[in-house]
Amino acid sequence: MSALTLANCYCPSGGQFGIPTYPWHYAPTGLATRRQLRALGLRPGGQEVAAQVLRPRYRRGPLVAYLYRVDRAKPVRPMTPGRRAALAKAMRARRTCPVCRRDAGYVIPGSLGMCVPCAYPEEQRAA
Repeated sequence: MSALTLANCYCPSGGQFGIPTYPWHYAPTGLATRRQLRALGLRPGGQEVAAQVLRPRYRRGPLVAYLYRVDRAKPVRPMTPGRRAALAKAMRARRTCPVCRRDAGYVIPGSLGMCVPCAYPEEQRAA
């Protein structure tokens, strides 16, 4: 297979990739990614993917973003007290160190698996 270029990313009929495909930044109006819908206060709402945009990358495979029709999008569901409490609990768990059980005040890095003072105790004593 030849390298993917901007020229062969354009297939609005969907014959080459199965769905209409456009180069990065060339999607027609009326279509948006999930992030763009969210910025408008919308969500896909169960609709099928309408198209995709491709951005060629040469060392790895292409970046793909799926597009949804804005006119079929539904409003984002409002935050309920239960969802807000569950989200707060999940974020608190991400900030709690499993070693010292204290709230670190930041999300514990996955690479360390614990707060910085627990990961590097000798450096904390020197300071």
